[in-house]
Amino acid sequence: MASRNTNTISSYYHWSLSLFFTITISNLVSAQILSTDNYIIHMDLSAMPKAFNDHHSWYSATLLSSFSENVSQTTSINSKLIYSYTHVIKGFSATLTAEELRAIKTSPGYVSSIKDVPVKVDTTHSSQFLGLNSNSGAWPDSNYGKDVIIGLVDTGVWPESESFGDDGMTEIPSRWKGECESGTQFNSSLCNKKLIGARFFNRGLIAMNPNVTIAVNSTRDTDGHGTHTSTTAAGNYVSGASYFGYADGTARGVAPRARVAMYKALWEEGAYASDIIAAIDQAITDGVDVLSLSFGIDGVPLYEDPVAIATFAALEKGIFVSTSAGNEGPFFGSLHNGIPWVLTVAASTIDRDFAGILSLGNGVSVTGSSLFPGNASKAPIPIVDMDECDNLKRLKQVGRKYVVCRDKNDSLSDQFDNVQNAKVAGAVFITNNTDLELFIQTSFPAIYLNLKDGEIIEDYIKADGEPKASMEFHRTVLGTKPAPSATSYTSRGPSPSCPAVLKPDIMAPGSLILASWPPNSTVATVNGRQLYSNFDLLSGTSMSCPHAAGVAALIKGARPEWSPAAIRSAIMTSADTTDNTLGPIKDIGFGNEPATPLAMGSGHINPNKALEPGLIYDVVLQDYINLLCALNYTEKNITIITKSASLNCSTPSLDLNYPSFIAFFNANDSKSNLETVQEFRRTVTNIGEGKSTYVASVTPMKGLKVSVTPDKLVFQEKNEKKSFKLSVEGPRLLKETLVFGYLSWVDNENNYVVRSPIVATSLGSKAVS
Repeated sequence: MASRNTNTISSYYHWSLSLFFTITISNLVSAQILSTDNYIIHMDLSAMPKAFNDHHSWYSATLLSSFSENVSQTTSINSKLIYSYTHVIKGFSATLTAEELRAIKTSPGYVSSIKDVPVKVDTTHSSQFLGLNSNSGAWPDSNYGKDVIIGLVDTGVWPESESFGDDGMTEIPSRWKGECESGTQFNSSLCNKKLIGARFFNRGLIAMNPNVTIAVNSTRDTDGHGTHTSTTAAGNYVSGASYFGYADGTARGVAPRARVAMYKALWEEGAYASDIIAAIDQAITDGVDVLSLSFGIDGVPLYEDPVAIATFAALEKGIFVSTSAGNEGPFFGSLHNGIPWVLTVAASTIDRDFAGILSLGNGVSVTGSSLFPGNASKAPIPIVDMDECDNLKRLKQVGRKYVVCRDKNDSLSDQFDNVQNAKVAGAVFITNNTDLELFIQTSFPAIYLNLKDGEIIEDYIKADGEPKASMEFHRTVLGTKPAPSATSYTSRGPSPSCPAVLKPDIMAPGSLILASWPPNSTVATVNGRQLYSNFDLLSGTSMSCPHAAGVAALIKGARPEWSPAAIRSAIMTSADTTDNTLGPIKDIGFGNEPATPLAMGSGHINPNKALEPGLIYDVVLQDYINLLCALNYTEKNITIITKSASLNCSTPSLDLNYPSFIAFFNANDSKSNLETVQEFRRTVTNIGEGKSTYVASVTPMKGLKVSVTPDKLVFQEKNEKKSFKLSVEGPRLLKETLVFGYLSWVDNENNYVVRSPIVATSLGSKAVS
């Protein structure tokens, strides 16, 4: 993919500098040798001497005590202390030499330290596809998310975008404590009743790279990613939006009356965990209700994951957190943000395609996939069949003609590159590949046809002595089937950091999502000319994450008393498992076979159903601590996450009260054929009708016996709790890689179906440590 045109790279998945933010384990063990380095220092607040007025002064004193006698103390504190944190961790970040770090490790109250982690930079219709409408359901019930505050840690915002207009917005809630910081090309007057907060964080970046030049030192978005994600979640109404005529209509976010607070901590010049957790720390202080985090960390245990640590603090304050699953699919175990206390969101397609029309000289026209942003010649020009388009020399001899290329051996990527380098007039690609998102946004006129329509083109060329054709673009097709489908790129579970909790949790629209974009940032290139637009189409779990954040904002607006776990449960148990053909949701990454919960979680998000889930699986703080205790973490490891001086590990359990189930049958030994039973205990809370009866229904799972005890739950009143046990019996080593089914609790009036996925797998189950 390295030779793909610049715009395609900027628009898709993990190849992009503007789509996704990934922290890799290789960064954690960086071999870069410096005289100083950035460290995040965890402290035990209970050890703070009474002489100090607050923890900030204690942290400064601890840092000061590490300096050698010949160092200027005032200068060193100013230059070495990066952040002093309040919520996300008990501690601070600083630039230290190896000697200074050793000195801090001997200080009273020191818990642990990790190196600051470098971060690598990884709609008009989606709301309708989600079933949101003005007549009933989540939009009117929540007043479109009115007064719910969504905080995003991202690349900033373009405040002049119409999506940040505050027409129809009421006064800012008095509980809001945030600010609109001035900076380069950004002043506080750019905020309004929609964009109510704008802050930026780059002390960690500067401390690590003292000679860095930050082009725009403010919350202004120079990348586009933050503008796109924030307007996806909560953009105001903008009529006449489109991407060069594609996806035209009225753009709006999922929660168009919610407020936006942007915390810029991801920069084109680089980004570091110390800045990210400072941003989350400030968001908690400011009073956000929902956090949307379209980035993550790969391959580290929860106690070394800055996102996990910081979001635990958000959880304690009742803040709902939506995160992205990652774009490393379709491989199992590629998921990040497998954090038990956040919502982990996979990416799906929607029922919208973009098309071009090829008109032949004989009057026949065929329609194929295309997202070419420019225009082709209206006059017919010669078209020639070049078979596999595998000979670049021959292609260069074609000249200004259309070429027809047939994808016979999964060579579409090579063909694409050859055609682009040959500089022909345009191309028709005939392929049975259904995963075309990487290809259709081209810098040259191109249309992708299926095999049946391709035969029409080939037959015409053979029959006509001087075949000609013309191309027409900018067509949008709605209602395409099947949709939704799990995308090939969305990362799969199990969660490497916490395999006992099934991840991802949910799937939401992530493919070719239209949202606002900085007008000075390139969105496409045609014939070497850069194109600009106020809206762009992007794909990735970076796009699905703010969709789910917007849905959470709607639920928060309609059900303000619900806990983050209750909102997550409602979203998961009400999800759709069928597509618009009424068949099982398909997985593009696995040949359009039925998608498993390791790809799509509980299913596709359904905002209207989530408002009335019937039952919820709630989780209290101690339940998460019991889970951490059962992961064989040390007391120090757990304290890093919980920040609590007192720790109760008397009842450790991997069996979290979660609305999903994953059982590992992977014992590869001499007793592999013996039967074993895995049990899960859950408690549900009745939030539907006062008196109601629910009956369990379990789908068959090949090679396994699944039972529920009791299989009937009788509730006498609202908010009453009932417990049950789910048992999965099978061989200690499952023959299949993966078997899945569903437990559904159905009430006696058929008003509610509370569905949870069940996964049994022979994949590995050991958490990274």
